Amino acid sequence: MSIRERLSGNEAAAIAMKQINPDVVAAFPITPSTEIPQYFSTFVSNGEVDTEFVAVESEHSAMSACIGAEAAGARAMTATSANGLSLMWEMIYIASSLRLPIVMSLVNRAVSGPLNIHNDHSDAMGVRDSGWIQLFSETNQEAYDNLLMAHKIAENKKVLLPLMVCQDGFITSHAIENITLEDDQTVRQFVGSYHPDHYLLNAKEPIAVGPLDLQSYLFEHKRQQAEAMKEAKQVILDVATEFEALTGRHYGLFESYRLEDATIAIVCMNSTAGTAKEAADAMRQKGIKAGVLKVRVFRPFPAEEIAQALKGLKAVAILDKADGLNAIGGPLYTDVTSAFYVQHMQVPAVNYIYGLGGRDTTQKEIQSVFEDLQEIVKTGTVQNPYRYLGVRGDDK
Repeated sequence: MSIRERLSGNEAAAIAMKQINPDVVAAFPITPSTEIPQYFSTFVSNGEVDTEFVAVESEHSAMSACIGAEAAGARAMTATSANGLSLMWEMIYIASSLRLPIVMSLVNRAVSGPLNIHNDHSDAMGVRDSGWIQLFSETNQEAYDNLLMAHKIAENKKVLLPLMVCQDGFITSHAIENITLEDDQTVRQFVGSYHPDHYLLNAKEPIAVGPLDLQSYLFEHKRQQAEAMKEAKQVILDVATEFEALTGRHYGLFESYRLEDATIAIVCMNSTAGTAKEAADAMRQKGIKAGVLKVRVFRPFPAEEIAQALKGLKAVAILDKADGLNAIGGPLYTDVTSAFYVQHMQVPAVNYIYGLGGRDTTQKEIQSVFEDLQEIVKTGTVQNPYRYLGVRGDDK
């Protein structure tokens, strides 16, 4: 039976972890994700879970402990943000290359420097090509739901890749929202038990994990990772179908909002989607056919599906909450425009870098993006595809 509650995003993530009841949670505190292991440690102390909670000395050690636990045959989880994820850097790649389906709650925050504890997506974007599945969450509800689906995706025999569930630091992690929880028994039946085929503590099959992998085999192993990421896209959809049958809540690779008859649209991720939807509604009241595409699954990137969803638009703006620092746009922009090219589509596209370091992005600013798109439609040209939104001293 579903339960109505009011929770912050961090509380929702911790409760999801409690209901999953993993074998091991290893974590080190870092703002704004600290509350997740803090809440979870209370569940451990109260005997509400059977989890072995490991309070380590650093985030590098947290991921190392998760790798060791998962390789031994245990289901492992962790949570971190920004600089903590950066300290895990070496182990992030090792976790994915060893095909260990660890699940991490990543509360998105700006990566130093300069030091900033507030939200942007520079942490997730920094590891976007590390071999981890990445799910993004607009709301506390979506963060909770994504975590409930995470293990069924990551542990699927066709996938066997680690997965991170992203939510915006402070914006959702600390904001309290109404949320629908499932009961513990329903969640545990849905998630199921973890039964790996190969693990270190299997006395009947002695194996080594993480051996040296030189020219003879590394290329093939990387190709296997790439194929697993491709397989993950259908598995994500299959798990979402099961989840919808259980809860009535629908999830896809992305969410289309008022795109059916739209002439212009914004593409964005995480909590910004809520503001963008409100802005689209405001533009509709002015007679402008505006829409929004919210990316939920960033890795694997649903290139063909997104391109088809945006097909026929007269102009599109892609919003990045991380600067690529490459002089050709942010990560989401380059992926979307690459999808257009491969699908032989010509859609005028413009990139906006916004919200870095927690800079507030208002509905008025989002409406200004739609107005800019109207100008692109009117003139038929994109004067400057690389723009900034809400930065002082630069209108674009």
